Amino acid sequence: MGASGGIVIGRAFVLDRQYIQVSRKPIADDAVQAESKRLHDGVAQSIDQLKRLKSQSANAGSAASEELGFLLDAYVHMLTESRLVRGAEELIVSRKLNAVHAVSEVIDVIANQFSGIDDRYIAARASDIREVGLRLMRCLIGETDRAADMAPTGAILIAEDVSPADMARFEPGQLTAFVTALGGAEGHTAIMARSLGIPAVLGAADIIRGVSGGDQIIVDGGRGEVILAPTDADIAHYTQRREDWLAARNKLASLRDVPSATRDGVDIDLHANIELPIELSAALENGASGIGLLRSEFMFMNKDYLPDEDEQYAELADIVKRMDGKPVTIRTLDIGGEKLAVALQADMGTGPNPALGLRGVRLSLRKPELLEAQFGAILRASLHGQVRVLIPMVVSVHEMTRARHIYEAVAKRLRKQGHAIPDDLPPLGAMIEIPAAAIAVDTLARECDFFAIGTNDLTQYTLAIDRTDDQVAGLFDPLHPSVLRLIRDVIKLSNERGIPVSVCGEMAGDPRYIPLFIGFGLRNLSMSPVNLLLVKQRLRRLDTRNSKHQADRVMEQWDQARIAMMLDDFNDLA
Repeated sequence: MGASGGIVIGRAFVLDRQYIQVSRKPIADDAVQAESKRLHDGVAQSIDQLKRLKSQSANAGSAASEELGFLLDAYVHMLTESRLVRGAEELIVSRKLNAVHAVSEVIDVIANQFSGIDDRYIAARASDIREVGLRLMRCLIGETDRAADMAPTGAILIAEDVSPADMARFEPGQLTAFVTALGGAEGHTAIMARSLGIPAVLGAADIIRGVSGGDQIIVDGGRGEVILAPTDADIAHYTQRREDWLAARNKLASLRDVPSATRDGVDIDLHANIELPIELSAALENGASGIGLLRSEFMFMNKDYLPDEDEQYAELADIVKRMDGKPVTIRTLDIGGEKLAVALQADMGTGPNPALGLRGVRLSLRKPELLEAQFGAILRASLHGQVRVLIPMVVSVHEMTRARHIYEAVAKRLRKQGHAIPDDLPPLGAMIEIPAAAIAVDTLARECDFFAIGTNDLTQYTLAIDRTDDQVAGLFDPLHPSVLRLIRDVIKLSNERGIPVSVCGEMAGDPRYIPLFIGFGLRNLSMSPVNLLLVKQRLRRLDTRNSKHQADRVMEQWDQARIAMMLDDFNDLA
């Protein structure tokens, strides 16, 4: 699947995850049961990864798929009521070892026993034991190891998977592209790749077995193509295509300072979604009139501690200052699902479905000290510019009421401590990304100063499709009538109530959907910085009346294929 556009010709760096730093701290007596559960949760996660890899490989239909399938089945067997798992559990109970330390010790014992057997085939299984054990350890750590840091500047990263934590750690220019065996084009890693302008191809099942470090390859992130061992003709062809693509991007730069308005003079605010502070420059260079979604998770990734209010304030104040008076909407912590924070793992656990578990506002209200630190940092940073505060994963008015009480209490505490904060507190709003919130948005309007529609999760939860699961990611379709009706109704009610509303999901950055949003009455879009000029180009060719007529026609349809065809026809004509 093409996840992030662009064409790169370069050398492969195959991610080696053979080294993991093991914490050897003993656990308390009353933590044994929880640590055993953590071990088994890690086993379940490892088995799930292996099954997904097997499914991906089978779907690819390559000659090596059957062989790889047998190997992955063997790996699953090693994790199912095996000596590895039983031995680790015994060490947790008898010696109070943490799960990672226990697994590490058992791996060494078993692998050494295999290596000492006078049979080449059996001795070679030691490497399989280590591979399975290391996979389990990575799941237990919850943090990607540091092997990716060794990638040379300008490399094309080849990996089984790349996590949001990986993306947060890469230096600008370190990677020119990446290709993974797992992942979906609407997952958070793909979103970050688009935000950073790094071409990416996901779901290439056999890529790890097909590429060696240093191989020359070609990656086309738009088409989802990876060319191995390219010929001179291939290189010439893709070099020309790359030049054409860059020329088209450069042409868009002329739109940077022109108004973002429709042909009939209706102004549309184009804001940027920011994952990492390094994206700020791209947002400003592409003419963003504000930040519509600053995801605060970057402050928590790749840390084994929770940043305090002062540390968060320093990070946020710098961003607000750099925006020089332009509005900045800061979303409170939405750790969970595929976005992990090591320091919170013990509190969150690993439920059977993290996307439906303890995340977003649920986690913040469960651990109010987290929310208090974030509110304190945001309120202090708001003195440096125009700030709004956005609460994720909201379902009920009760959640917003509790959040507002904490918000106001933190403001009172800051003033008592002598911190300067605005007299009028920054607006407090809710993400509309769960169908329950979209359906009952009129009730949420009682406690919200603004709304931001998150189309990524709204689509995922409405269609019951995990956008990160490569087996069903192709079914993820935001043009499903139910999704469009929810979006339209939220915009309509917000406009009727005079409540500011924006769309900040990936749909907002796709020029294809812009006529629908304009037709629904939306006047604020927030997107990856790289898409700002593409969207501006599209909306400047639109007329709001024609867009409304087209949106009304689309909403009469019941089939998403028909909707897609009508939308494409309108875009071709407009």
